[in-house]
This record gives sequence, structure tokens and C-alpha cells, in this order.
Amino acid sequence: MKKILYVLIVLSVSVANAQIEQDKQLHFLAGGLASSYGYTYVYDKTQDKKKATLAGIGLAILAGTIKETIDSQQKNDKFDVGDLAATTLGGITVSVTINLIKNDRKNKKIRKRRLDLGLGKNRSRRKSNRDN
Repeated sequence: MKKILYVLIVLSVSVANAQIEQDKQLHFLAGGLASSYGYTYVYDKTQDKKKATLAGIGLAILAGTIKETIDSQQKNDKFDVGDLAATTLGGITVSVTINLIKNDRKNKKIRKRRLDLGLGKNRSRRKSNRDN
């Protein structure tokens, strides 16, 4: 049963990947790169995750807008909102992901406090130990 489920997931992902144009994938990648640069730069200067997240997303939107504006100046080309959306989505994805996985002392203290209160991963184990 697990093998069938695995095959179905792999097939659905490959079909979904084939349906997304390569141009949109490149815009997503470019948005992610711009976002990671913006996030890192602002976080290094301010040590503020919220500002860094907004800066990363903002830089991705700015890069996408500039690229599409330049494209619209070309002959037989136009401003493609779908490309801008792909660039923005790449920026959002990377900035939010960096924000979620970035460890700092405050998060470690909160995590430790949750484990001490029995709210973390080992909650079920602690309950079963109390019952014995």
C-alpha cells in the first residue's frame, strides 16, 4: 500500500512540474535569490526578523517589477503579471522559510520551556511515564 501511495505522489508531482512553464520556474528561482539576499542583508544590519522578512519579499517584488517593466519595453512583449506573481511567490517562500528555520537564543529558550511544561514532542512519553 505504501509503495502505491509513493508512486502516486511521485507521478502527481512530476505531472504538476510539467504543467508549470520553465519561464515561471526561473522567475520563482530569481525571486527566491533576490529574497535571500534582501533578508540576509537587512537581518545582518538590524537583527530584526520581521524587517528582514519584509525586505526579502519587497526585494523580490521589486526585482520582478523591474524585470517585467524592461520586458514591456521590448517589441512584441508585455508586462506579464503571472511572471511577477511567480517571482513574488519565490520571494515569499524563501523569506518565510529562512524566518522559520533561523535559530536564535530566544527560540531555543521558548522550545526548552515548552519541553519542560510537557508541550513539546515528548509529551506522550511523559504522560505514559506518569501512569506507571
